[in-house]
Amino acid sequence: MKIAVVGLGYVGLPLCLQFGRSGVEVWGLDIDTAKIEAINAGRSYIEHIAASAIQAMVGEKRLVASTDFAHVREVEAVIICVPTPLNKNREPDISYIIKTGQAIAPHLQRGTLVVLESTTYPGTTDEDLRAVLEAGSGLQAGRDFHLAFSPEREDPGNPASVVAKIPKVVGGLTPACLERAVALYGRAIQTIVPVSSCRVAEATKLLENIFRSVNIALVNELKVVYAAMGIDVWEVIAAAKTKPFGFMAFYPGPGLGGHCIPIDPFYLTWKAREYGQNTRFIELAGQINAAMPQYVVTRVAEALNARRKAVNGSRVLVLGLAYKANVDDDRESPTYHLMDLLEGQGAEVAYYDPHVPVIRPTREHPHWAGMRSVVWNRETIASFDVAVISTAHQAVNYLELADWSAGIVDTRNAMAGGKVDAGKVWKA
Repeated sequence: MKIAVVGLGYVGLPLCLQFGRSGVEVWGLDIDTAKIEAINAGRSYIEHIAASAIQAMVGEKRLVASTDFAHVREVEAVIICVPTPLNKNREPDISYIIKTGQAIAPHLQRGTLVVLESTTYPGTTDEDLRAVLEAGSGLQAGRDFHLAFSPEREDPGNPASVVAKIPKVVGGLTPACLERAVALYGRAIQTIVPVSSCRVAEATKLLENIFRSVNIALVNELKVVYAAMGIDVWEVIAAAKTKPFGFMAFYPGPGLGGHCIPIDPFYLTWKAREYGQNTRFIELAGQINAAMPQYVVTRVAEALNARRKAVNGSRVLVLGLAYKANVDDDRESPTYHLMDLLEGQGAEVAYYDPHVPVIRPTREHPHWAGMRSVVWNRETIASFDVAVISTAHQAVNYLELADWSAGIVDTRNAMAGGKVDAGKVWKA
């Protein structure tokens, strides 16, 4: 069997490797020539993916990367794993999906299966992508070629997140499309969860991430309320999660990051308006989570004021640029918002992240591109007026931070349990 995977990022590359390990020949397609060159040379550009895994598949000719979409003519299935960001007005941007469809369509053959994995609003697959594929190929979906949606479920940095073991939800345009998609993923993934339509599969992914967004917003709001009462929300959560039923622990932070939770809920809020529906829970959660960077900056100001310093003119070190612990993925990281706010108030801002030694260009924060992580030593850390823990990487030595830093604002409870001088740590 031979397939193509379009989009070789955090979702597409692991999928390529898993299909390759399952005996499938994979064309990895992307417009980024740097990624193509890296894969064909056996190099990894994603920290948690070992170069040896790529080398094994390339060496066995199970994976070949290319920018030439004409290879779609050679395959039985095409899986699309491209970004679905929000535009500057926080509206869905499915241009990457549309452009990919346009690139695939001229090469689409009868009987080929096309599966979209990019998170999006219900109707994208059977309306938007279908229209582009049919217009560009002259073929009809459900009759001449198969069409399906199967949401990605990646959790970078989680050792238990193994592609083969994560159940795969699949919805098809027709029963025959579903059958083909189930057979495809059954080659590489242990558990397949068929649903009745592409739209149900699209809605499933949105529910998963909206659930997390709403619950994170709840604990973020409680964090602020409990702090005003002199109560540590982290202690409250630790006690509450001892209940063996009816409770699931979620944890507060400096805001939301990553390619899913800050973005996906707004795909549904936008689409819901087309049906005259309001999504008040989702929008309220978004407002609360989006307000967290400002709350952290307020706590930074309070920590500095306690030592008769102002934010304006202070040197602030932000720890953790990645959006979550122990990965190099900085997409939609709230750390960027913190840095923008602190710089806007006159602070001199730097960062430390052992997983992100230099800031890569980003769509929303291009002005930080090229900045390098500071060196981790006593002299450097002690030179800052305050350190803000935005992401709690395990690679950071928090005992040294407690010893070297003049003051710490902790958004992740990373300093809990350690010996720290009284008044040095401010929770945010």
